[in-house]
Amino acid sequence: MYRFGYYIVSFILLLLGGKMKKENKEKIPAAPFVVVCTHRSWLDIIFLALALWPYEIHYMAKQELFSKKWVKWLLTKLHAFPVNRENPGPSSLKIPMKILKEGEIVGIFPSGTRSSEHVSLKRGAVTIALKANVPLVPAVYKGPKTFKEVLKRKPKLVRFGSPILLHDSKKTTKEDIEKTLVLLQETFDQLEKK
Repeated sequence: MYRFGYYIVSFILLLLGGKMKKENKEKIPAAPFVVVCTHRSWLDIIFLALALWPYEIHYMAKQELFSKKWVKWLLTKLHAFPVNRENPGPSSLKIPMKILKEGEIVGIFPSGTRSSEHVSLKRGAVTIALKANVPLVPAVYKGPKTFKEVLKRKPKLVRFGSPILLHDSKKTTKEDIEKTLVLLQETFDQLEKK
């Protein structure tokens, strides 16, 4: 289903909106890893998935999106899995850890919500990457934020940064995680400016 969705969506977006530019794709390591991206529009999700192809992303998504049966079926087929953002329980770590152990890629938007403003990054992505001992791959999407803007054929770009390597240990503290979040935000800022 994911493969089918990729070919259909990429063809439609290419036809209606033109080509998308991908930068620094050579920096992407071998799976498994956690890809983290800025989140300003629902289009971030689609263009990040298209930019990472042939890798398939397992997106962490808010559980409210899974309330309708047909939406739940579709999201599950597209490798999304639910998480309770208000009260994250053990499954918010268990599911992505299992996916990473299987050699796959987990996609997380660490701002936790769509915003055009600077939003404090949440610790989930860093914690998961640390526990799974996999790199964090930062990415930014610059381009249309609405389908209307896609139709205007505005330039689209996904830019990847160098992987941030993390090593979990019993000595890892909340301060270490906070420092990594600061580094991640700085990386996002640099990738946005280029």
